[in-house]
Amino acid sequence: MAGFFSQARIELADPKTVIAAVCQHMTEHSAELEEEGDTHLLRFKTSSARFVPDGKAIRVDVEATDMEGIYFTRLAVASHIIEFAEGQSPHIAWQGAGDEISRPPNFEIMEVKTVRDVTPHMRRLTLLGERVERFLPLDALHLNILVQRPDVQEPQWPTVGSDGLIQWSDPAKRPEFRKYTVRSVDVAAGTMDLDFVIHSDAGPGSSLAQSAKPGDRIGIAGPGGGGLADADWYLFVGDETALPAIARMLEALSDEATGLAFIEVADEAEVQPLRHPVGLKVTWLFRGGAPAGTANLLLPAMEGAAFPSGEERVYVWAGCEFDDFRAIRKHVRSERGLQKHEHLVVSYWRRGVEGD
Repeated sequence: MAGFFSQARIELADPKTVIAAVCQHMTEHSAELEEEGDTHLLRFKTSSARFVPDGKAIRVDVEATDMEGIYFTRLAVASHIIEFAEGQSPHIAWQGAGDEISRPPNFEIMEVKTVRDVTPHMRRLTLLGERVERFLPLDALHLNILVQRPDVQEPQWPTVGSDGLIQWSDPAKRPEFRKYTVRSVDVAAGTMDLDFVIHSDAGPGSSLAQSAKPGDRIGIAGPGGGGLADADWYLFVGDETALPAIARMLEALSDEATGLAFIEVADEAEVQPLRHPVGLKVTWLFRGGAPAGTANLLLPAMEGAAFPSGEERVYVWAGCEFDDFRAIRKHVRSERGLQKHEHLVVSYWRRGVEGD
């Protein structure tokens, strides 16, 4: 791997134990581990981190193909060394590539261009800013919005310290992070659309959407999160919180794609026009006055769905309330027998817990 290099020497009471703990944790999250004596090498998609015991210290050599890889690898290594060096406060100071990084490379300050209501309870913010092309790939549909606290006069934006960790001018007033789907991207215009569910018991994200006006500045970090996989037959399942993601994925499918989509919303007024292949049927499920997260409509719809019986590649994507998430995940794994690469089921929110 050629490109960018960074190094740190970190003093610890028991370096080998910390190295082992960090490496074990990383391998549980898709890293590949190589060991040669006391040296441990973690390989990631576009970067690597080599851990070498050096007396009462660890020498860490980070290598990456680009500066973003340097940033994320240094961040991951530093945060996990601090986590596993229990009871210690190790001093970390990276040297080499990345020293000039002052803001996270996945962070941008966007400007609200327009605000409009798509339905009575779905508000769309169009954001204007730099590098929106990063949000085009469909394998990472999401971003984090930095929601400033009400008592903050000047926005808090993240910076990067010499230890590679994110810093705030006033940590007690750091923004709330809330995850949202990028509904659409217009590279030529430099804009992206984000859809927000509007409701009376609004959390930070919904409150931001309700008060947003053209000219407001909003910090974002991303992209991230799982998205669309290649398949022949698809099943999309979700409530209104997942609707932006489902809508974007439906629009991106090939004309030959087939499948089903079950979308739960409050009532007919929340139905949106969706572009999708003719071979994919969209069914809207209405709660009829039942509170969100209590209607139990999604799982029965899935249970009644006829899956392909041939050699078609199947992919199930679901996003919903936590209780529905657990039931749907159990169904696709236990009843349908789908493998890990054949489904993505996520909890977008939990009833009774502030989330947006």
